[in-house]
Amino acid sequence: MTLRSPSLFWRTFLLILLLIAASLAAWVQSFRVFEREPRAQQIAQQVVSIVNLTRSALLYSDPAARRFLLAELADDEGIRIVPLEPADQVKPFPDIPLIGLVSKEVVERLGPDTRIAAEVNGIAGIWVSFDIDGDGYWVFIERDPLAREAGTQWVRWAIASMLLSMLAAIAITSVVNRPLKRLSNAARELGAGRTPAPLPDAGPVEIRTVNASFNRMVGDLAKLEQDRAVLLAGISHDLRTPLARLRLDLEINDLPEAARTAMIGDIEQIDAIVGQFLDYARPAPQQAREGIDLSALVEEVVSHARLDEHDGTRVERRIAPEVRMAGYRTELARALENLLANAVRYGRDPETGTLELGVELRIDGHQAVIAIADRGPGIAPDAVERLVRPFERGETARSGHAGAGLGLAIVDRVARLHGGTLALEPNPPRGLRAQLRLPLG
Repeated sequence: MTLRSPSLFWRTFLLILLLIAASLAAWVQSFRVFEREPRAQQIAQQVVSIVNLTRSALLYSDPAARRFLLAELADDEGIRIVPLEPADQVKPFPDIPLIGLVSKEVVERLGPDTRIAAEVNGIAGIWVSFDIDGDGYWVFIERDPLAREAGTQWVRWAIASMLLSMLAAIAITSVVNRPLKRLSNAARELGAGRTPAPLPDAGPVEIRTVNASFNRMVGDLAKLEQDRAVLLAGISHDLRTPLARLRLDLEINDLPEAARTAMIGDIEQIDAIVGQFLDYARPAPQQAREGIDLSALVEEVVSHARLDEHDGTRVERRIAPEVRMAGYRTELARALENLLANAVRYGRDPETGTLELGVELRIDGHQAVIAIADRGPGIAPDAVERLVRPFERGETARSGHAGAGLGLAIVDRVARLHGGTLALEPNPPRGLRAQLRLPLG
């Protein structure tokens, strides 16, 4: 399965979010680095003050009241004084930058003989050594100033900041991509054969330059289309008028029947080719689409073709009722007529010479599917794409059949005009199935 590339909006949105996340991560890391040293000094000051105050209290307090003082420190402040023994099992603090800075500050302020431990004799806390008249003691601080108070307020702030950042990213992305989306929609309209509304001359200089160039291109194409329509109208008049005179002369003059029939056939072939040229060169309709009863339109086109009146011809119809869509009735009728004419011209069974056609209209999901199948020789799979191009004809068509190789090209153009597709598929066991898919919406 091929993964679709995300649109420009989502690419820009994700890039902005990535930039916000990277900036936030860098800010947090910078804050932690620059905040570490002041915090270490603050913690070290608290530890040093506790040790000095405790030492002073022991030195200058009344010996009779010293026991009560130690009990009060242990109960109220979580501070205990323990004699330092050589056999004490001491566990140092882990190698963490903040704790390293705190230990360094404490040793510098209390003296080089000061020891700091995370655990003594299995009791965890902050242990700091000091001396009184040559005797060693431990100050045990039960309330750890190294532990930062954990709260959830910062989580709420982080979530709020991320939501605001996402809304800002959506707004920025929409503003940045709006001119490109407008240009993309206009290009899609132009590709469908319609004339888009002029793009605004506003925004950054790059956008204004692109919009002005696109508007100029649309104007040039519209003028070219008008000139081509005038030229083709003149060619049609200049060709069909003498053709009509030639046919009138043939009808009046006393010519052999075989010669008259052959010449009339040539005139009709020339007139059909001119008609195909005009159909292909006709500009796309500019009016709004109309509601079309596709079921009735298919029935009408098949009935007007009068296929059942020809000998050796059998038409099977499977037309779903009440299939409606918005589109251009004349263009759709022309496409169906071309498909039927193509099937009649090339779809006869090469063995029996009979013409068996299947005309089907059904709904497939959100699409209407029109299929015309025959039992002719069909076409090679590698020739499908070529035959849809203008002025391309199959090998069978070169054997004398009328046409300029524009029938399927006209059908393909009508399909794209309606946002649909034309597919040429095999019709087992033999033949061709021309399938026109049109969106119902």
